[in-house]
Amino acid sequence: MKALLHATALTVILTSLSALPALADTATDQKFESIYKSEWDWRSQQEAANEDSPSGEVAAHLPDVSEKAQTAKLARWQDTLKQLDAIDVKALSPKDAEDYQVYRFQIETLIADQQFKVYQRPLSGDTSFWGDLAGMARGTFHSESDYRNYIAQLNDMPRYFKDNTDNMRAGLKRGFTLPQISLQGRDATITSVTDAKSVEDNIYYTPFKSLPATIPADKQAELKKLAADAITKSVLPAHKTLLKFMREEYIPGAAKSIAAYDLPNGKAFYQSQVREYATVDMTPEQIHQIGLDEVAKIKAEMLAIKDQVGFKGDLPAFNDFLRTDPQFYVTTPQALLDRAAWTAKEFDGKASQYFGRLPRSRFGIIPVPDDIAPFYTGGRGGPGVYLVNTWNLPSRPLYSLPALTLHESAPGHAFQMPLAAENTDLPPFRQFTYISAYGEGWALYSERLGVEMGMYHTPYETYGMLSYQMWRACRLVVDTGIHAKGWTREQAQNYLLENTALSKHEVTTEVDRYIAWPGQALSYYLGEMAIWKARHKAEAALGEKFDLRQFHDAVLQLGSVPLPVLEARVDRFIAEGGKGPYADEK
Repeated sequence: MKALLHATALTVILTSLSALPALADTATDQKFESIYKSEWDWRSQQEAANEDSPSGEVAAHLPDVSEKAQTAKLARWQDTLKQLDAIDVKALSPKDAEDYQVYRFQIETLIADQQFKVYQRPLSGDTSFWGDLAGMARGTFHSESDYRNYIAQLNDMPRYFKDNTDNMRAGLKRGFTLPQISLQGRDATITSVTDAKSVEDNIYYTPFKSLPATIPADKQAELKKLAADAITKSVLPAHKTLLKFMREEYIPGAAKSIAAYDLPNGKAFYQSQVREYATVDMTPEQIHQIGLDEVAKIKAEMLAIKDQVGFKGDLPAFNDFLRTDPQFYVTTPQALLDRAAWTAKEFDGKASQYFGRLPRSRFGIIPVPDDIAPFYTGGRGGPGVYLVNTWNLPSRPLYSLPALTLHESAPGHAFQMPLAAENTDLPPFRQFTYISAYGEGWALYSERLGVEMGMYHTPYETYGMLSYQMWRACRLVVDTGIHAKGWTREQAQNYLLENTALSKHEVTTEVDRYIAWPGQALSYYLGEMAIWKARHKAEAALGEKFDLRQFHDAVLQLGSVPLPVLEARVDRFIAEGGKGPYADEK
């Protein structure tokens, strides 16, 4: 796609910025800032509910996702790109020049998604437009207006669901759907709403079971009645209509092939997803080979652990032992949550040794809700929450839990994302927008950082970390294999079973996630590789001046950025003698 900025071109631009004049053109800075402020204000009103959205006031309506609105979005972003093209990048201040690269990448990927009409597939491996809305019912509301706006959203569901299903029908007509295999059982996330025993048992009524004491009793009674009416008259009909559509039209008519290459203009679509999620200009073949090479390296580390514990069989046999031996599993959901909490708290005691600035935001640890748990990943983290999947406990090994916790809670997602949101030196499009290669790369880096932090107490836990590293390296092989090289679902599953200690259930849900979400799985390992490469470069250049806390602060201060921007920031970190962004603070 011409609209996409190749990572190589981005690197060239960033390199040229090192020669920027000491005195930038203030008018050029102001022109650029005016562009992004106007667009961001508009964009913030367009986006759908999402579990990673920044907290704020509850809107009084759901987003407009109609075809007309999608056409307007494309026009707006194309116009924004034309305005960016008119900016003299060399006249920008260093700070605005860096913002420009991040912002331009965002706009170009937004354009690409609109051009490929990704909105016609408003669901992926374990998320969906209706499931994302269910997340808001688990949120916290504070004021009467929050509750009234939430009720307004409930009443807006029929319109919002119709717009989404209209888009899905358009995708169905042109063969742009999720693969049929990845849709099996997904109607259960709808029936969890339609089959609730009563209005009070419906998930959307949850916020009204415990209203704040600051709201008067008569108002509480009124809100509860309005909520019950909204669920009866709007929420349930919308979900019943959706269920009929999914069962009778969408799932039966969905694509039989699992490959993105087989979608309309599939090769170009998959390449655009590679650029969006990995922020690099590589072909699927190049990424596939990187994956094969990294799998071989990690396998050697895993074999060393196997030998250390005295296991006599081969690696697949060792993995099978880990999957089946009761010593590695708990028997109650609370026991799994307790172990996750213990690891998270252990990191708290070490955090100041590795990070100069810590987020003010804390996070809670809660189980993945029952309605989505069978299709959900082992865990998910973000601002304020670390979700632990306690469904099917024989598939949740303890040896992987420390790595999972470091990735999803702290210093991973529930640490990095709040740091970005709290960094008011960044423009909002960097505080609250997530670029997967950076965010997932950081979280995966956090897993291996756990070795230095002393977070793995047994060889089995170290092996669990290595298995997770192997899992992400395998994703480079499996994602490109599925979408560009004709791999079958079974072939992808077997590759993960042979090379990782993931449970069979996790392997199944993960492969189906990659099938449904082309390119996203590439972001993790490529992002981690970029961070380690930058760190090793800084360590070699700075020698005894290298301070790991300062390095981490420099990386995390960025917000969420394309990998070339990260690399340029570390080059500046080196040029400044290893001084972090908060080094002068007392």
